[in-house]
Amino acid sequence: MDGGDGISLEQRLGERAARLEATLSELLPESAAPYATVIAAMRYASLGGGKRLRPFLVVESAALFDVSESQALRAGAAVEMVHCYSLVHDDLPTMDDSDLRRGRATTHKRFDEAVAILAGDGLLTEAFTVLADPATHPDAGVRIELVGALAAASGKDGMVGGQMIDISPVRHGLDLAGITTLQALKTGALIGFSAQAGGILGQADADARQRLAGYAADLGLCFQIVDDLLDVTSTAEDLGKPAGQDAEMGKATFVGMLGIEGARAEAARLAESAAERLAPFGARGETLRQLSRFVLERSN
Repeated sequence: MDGGDGISLEQRLGERAARLEATLSELLPESAAPYATVIAAMRYASLGGGKRLRPFLVVESAALFDVSESQALRAGAAVEMVHCYSLVHDDLPTMDDSDLRRGRATTHKRFDEAVAILAGDGLLTEAFTVLADPATHPDAGVRIELVGALAAASGKDGMVGGQMIDISPVRHGLDLAGITTLQALKTGALIGFSAQAGGILGQADADARQRLAGYAADLGLCFQIVDDLLDVTSTAEDLGKPAGQDAEMGKATFVGMLGIEGARAEAARLAESAAERLAPFGARGETLRQLSRFVLERSN
């Protein structure tokens, strides 16, 4: 997939991921302090892997409004810190009890459970330190809006609320509408913030923000349906994390409700809908349109 400038989406993803990695490493420098272990665990959890989809969304949505890449990368690093904190906590024995993440030992296996909990806590709080810094945006009002939006996406009415549903007994009996609500909170809220962060940084008008919100909602749901498909059609080696866990736990999923072919069709519909929402952005939205196809066709 070529964005029209001779650079493929895969190349662009790789370049953005490398710059994001450098930004994260700079924001989380190694330390010799007495609490250096938790910093090492924070770096372990956030560096060296992952698709970096959320920060990519931040950077590309910000580019629509001519926001500097350095500002967008800082906001992208903040959302990636929140995402990585959630993975660290999700992997704990009290949650999903996973030993493998991104093809290597989970943080609590590499360190221990107490350090993993603190590392997750550290990443979550550090994200807001980054957003509140004038280096992210000179306008305090913009910084406040970013902080508020990320807090809402990651808190009780967003990712945390979705995770609560996911670990509760009601998870096993959800209908299709219930699964959709769950995933809109657990996965979609943070993806939604990522796409809208560019509009906040660029102080975009309400119509542009609404289009990005709709795009993100479709993309987030497509992402989760593909996740459910990969959980039943791929191996742990392919995914870099355990496969088949949802079935083992008896969780209701999109695949369980729609079947494999039905889930694939719904994911394709959502990817197309996401792309169509970007029409008013013209050629500037091409990379984000390509991303919807990438999410649909990903293999891990």
